Amino acid sequence: MLSPPPLSGRDRRTLLFAGLAATLLALALSATATAGTTGTEFSALYTLLTGWMTGFLGRVVAVIFIIIGVIAGAARQSIMGFVLGIAAGVGMFLAPAIVDGVVTATLPVL
Repeated sequence: MLSPPPLSGRDRRTLLFAGLAATLLALALSATATAGTTGTEFSALYTLLTGWMTGFLGRVVAVIFIIIGVIAGAARQSIMGFVLGIAAGVGMFLAPAIVDGVVTATLPVL
């Protein structure tokens, strides 16, 4: 079995510098790990929009997507229009939960 060649002094310094730079970068960016939990300026707007999307307005728009999908599917004689209408309706209804899950996925700061 072949072993890797020993590192020269220059290679060791380069490796040490890269490790140090990565460590400093991780420490400098640790404050952005909690970025999704602050900033209440747009909280009212976000609550309003998510209320619309998951409330009765969102349900009406989802049904309209499905109706348009059925009409498009009948016009093209394909089930894909109906499937896309269902997908658009479900996607719009679930979008706030997906955004919340992605944006507020933070780790505890030690």
